[in-house]
Amino acid sequence: MKVLLAAVLTAAALTVPTAQALAAPGQAAAMQRDFGLNEQQMQQRLAAETSAAKLLPAAQKAAGTAFGGAWYDATTQKLVVGVAGQDHAAAVRATGAQVTAVPVTEKALNQRKAAVDKLAGKAVPAAVSGWAADPKSGTVVVNVQAGKRSKAVDAFLAKLGAVTVKEVAAEAPRTFAAGTVGGDPYYVSNIRCSIGFSVVGGYVTAGHCGRSGIVRGWDGSDQGSFQGWSFPGNDYAWVSTGYGWWNVGVVLGWGQVSDQLVRGSWEAPIGSSVCRSGSTSHWHCGTILAKNETVNYGNGQLFYGATKTNVCAEPGDSGGSFITGDQAQGVTSGGWGNCSSGGETWFQPVNEILQTYHLTLQTM
Repeated sequence: MKVLLAAVLTAAALTVPTAQALAAPGQAAAMQRDFGLNEQQMQQRLAAETSAAKLLPAAQKAAGTAFGGAWYDATTQKLVVGVAGQDHAAAVRATGAQVTAVPVTEKALNQRKAAVDKLAGKAVPAAVSGWAADPKSGTVVVNVQAGKRSKAVDAFLAKLGAVTVKEVAAEAPRTFAAGTVGGDPYYVSNIRCSIGFSVVGGYVTAGHCGRSGIVRGWDGSDQGSFQGWSFPGNDYAWVSTGYGWWNVGVVLGWGQVSDQLVRGSWEAPIGSSVCRSGSTSHWHCGTILAKNETVNYGNGQLFYGATKTNVCAEPGDSGGSFITGDQAQGVTSGGWGNCSSGGETWFQPVNEILQTYHLTLQTM
């Protein structure tokens, strides 16, 4: 197919749809498979997540400077807003959101996370998968791979100051680029990656896929060239297209689900469902676990500001689309595991790419 995986930003793109659910019918079927829910349970979840996402802007505004982050609670099916102090709690409750007390504001926590990024430097032990700002605890949580705690890890943790240490899967994160093989991807040099979202004049993808030279499409024909890429630090890039290729606001469903239309790029909260499309493992779904996480890919390659999910991915999926309903979320960066045994995957939020390169999302 010469339909490119589509995508992202206009002023209207940041508004929340008023009527549509977060997932189209085809997405709901894939989510039902990956979450292990029946159709009724899945539809109930989608309706609740839609309500939570639509409520978030008003709830955050009501919290004002006391805003301490927000997340979707799948048990209560409600948006939960963290509030530092009691001054704004009543105003937040009046919006319909649940309120919980948190130790610090989101602004203060993000400042602490930025300080940890600076203290960590580039020489991060391989056993440290990364770290993230956790709004629920009000701390920066450092992920250490199970069974790999060592003196080097302890010394690294000591220089970070007050952090919370969490034991995670023993497998280390890695990027999901791959050598050239068959599929429905794009190629540059000997690398195969996946298209993220179409923009006016091209598409966005992962920065670690970026290379000089001609980018080739799924059929091996010349497609375009990278106009910018950033990795490590960030993990984003954009390709300008030509040679007869065009750009449409669509994410491929690979025959597993219908091709998905892209209508904007508002940001789903932690706890929301999200689906991923990539040229190796195709279509899979899961949940947003954390935001503003720093990922350690080893050899000094750190990725800041990542969004963490429990969606699986495999080599060659790098750059592919993360989407919630018809709203673009980000492009696949890397992770651990695979789509047979499971794993976790991080994505680069798409709005940052659009803003950095002054791009306009291609929508339908």
